[in-house]
Amino acid sequence: MKNKYVARGHHTCMKNFLIIFVCILAIVFPKGVLADEQVSVRLVNYIGNTEKVNIKCVGEYHSLDSTLLLKEGATYQLKVKDGEIVLDGDEFEYITDGSLVLLPKSYDEENVIYINDRPYLGSMELQIEDETFIRPVNQLLLEDYLKGVVPFEVYPTWDLETLKAQTLAARTYAVTNLKKKMDDTIRFQVYGGYTWNDHTTQAVEETRGEVITYRNQLIDAFYSASNGGLTESNAHVWGGNALTYFPIQKDPYDPIHPWEFQLNKHQISLNEIDFEDRNWWVNHDELDTDITMVMKKWLHKKGYSKEIKILSIPHFEIKLKNLHSDRADEGTITVEFLQRLLDGTVLYHVLVLENGRLDRIRPMIGGDIFRSYLVDSFIQNDDIYIVKGRGYGHGVGMSQWGAQKMAERGKKYQEILQFYYPGTRIKKM
Repeated sequence: MKNKYVARGHHTCMKNFLIIFVCILAIVFPKGVLADEQVSVRLVNYIGNTEKVNIKCVGEYHSLDSTLLLKEGATYQLKVKDGEIVLDGDEFEYITDGSLVLLPKSYDEENVIYINDRPYLGSMELQIEDETFIRPVNQLLLEDYLKGVVPFEVYPTWDLETLKAQTLAARTYAVTNLKKKMDDTIRFQVYGGYTWNDHTTQAVEETRGEVITYRNQLIDAFYSASNGGLTESNAHVWGGNALTYFPIQKDPYDPIHPWEFQLNKHQISLNEIDFEDRNWWVNHDELDTDITMVMKKWLHKKGYSKEIKILSIPHFEIKLKNLHSDRADEGTITVEFLQRLLDGTVLYHVLVLENGRLDRIRPMIGGDIFRSYLVDSFIQNDDIYIVKGRGYGHGVGMSQWGAQKMAERGKKYQEILQFYYPGTRIKKM
């Protein structure tokens, strides 16, 4: 029979966690390391929204509750049950109505915590999110965070000067966003934990503390995979004032990256559905499942239930080249779909986004499909829409592929950054 430990009142908020971790840093870190900033990252990318995760500690870890002892190398399951966190071990069950904080005895590469088989350095707070999900929050030093970012943002095999340019952009972006609840997805920067690469680690270590500034202030060092040969203004993407270091200019280094997608107007015909057939729902799939799957996820986030069938997209339009950067920012889309409720009731819906910003429509189709707003052509006939464009991402700031082409031509990382962020200066943080 398992022993059961119940911890009550341990509502360890993130603010307290940060204070505790700072104190521990002062004890276990070698002299001089405290010059590093600390980063907190919500782990979303590799675990999604889940009610349970597996954890394993390599090295010596402890919690804020002295009664909880974790064996090195043992795997534990953590889950949310009735609004509480339950840690299930081989010989015990530990329950807390607060968060669970796991701290290494010393901050080094000998102490690693695994979340679903992915390793992380530093400390981990496991929280309850939305009263339903387990949300791990990893706290570690900025330079180590970057070692887990750069190999996931660019190819580690790229030129060292490209990796250094990416490192400075990533470091500057991280520092300017420290007060936000950063996660490990493309919403901020992709972070893969303690899954480092020697080449990208070299780039981080050889540029330690270097950031990009303008008039002695850190910039928001935006970057994207490819600008399609033409950079974009920050004002076009996020509004506000246009910043001089984000100009609209031709990029002779970017390899363009043309893209195309097609979307059928009619996905499922109502006339072909036999509603008397008990299995009619599962027997009918959309024609463009890669796009309609994204549409369904978008609709889920808007409050519709998970059981959805896209019937048609009777109206889709993009207004071409209506910005100075030749990009499109307006469009219209109409989506007809069925929604099945838990009791089996089926509802018919028509969603219309008319003459709105294109950044509301692109997420419905998917950024990996509708890759940029640099749309060259939009064609429609009786059955299909065909969209062609260039680039991959928003196009503001550095083009990662363009940076690589510059490095291949012998440019140093300082020159790369000066081209993509003109007028800025590199300084030690």
